[in-house]
Amino acid sequence: MKASALTTHILDTATGRPAQGVMVELFRIGAGGPVKVTQAVTNADGRTDAPLLNAESFVAGRYELRFHIGAHFGGAGFLDVVPIVVTLREGQGHYHVPLLCSPWSYSTYRGS
Repeated sequence: MKASALTTHILDTATGRPAQGVMVELFRIGAGGPVKVTQAVTNADGRTDAPLLNAESFVAGRYELRFHIGAHFGGAGFLDVVPIVVTLREGQGHYHVPLLCSPWSYSTYRGS
């Protein structure tokens, strides 16, 4: 069975550069509602320094990533916090959730 982990990075599509200094929160969504698992701030490469979930801390289930991009755009854009809800399963390998964003739009996909 493949070990699972969760990582992310953020690209500012308005400038064509990584989005540095953006807070990313991770919540596990259960029957009692979301529970915060961790938070991190993106580095100069737009990535967190460590996985949001590594193989040892990985638990299958529904998760919500909250990308606080409003501050990155100086509060001048339309978007503030971008929530992305994903389902993570055991044995599916590395999950990578990139966020491509501008002050007015965003997109994501499952990367590798």
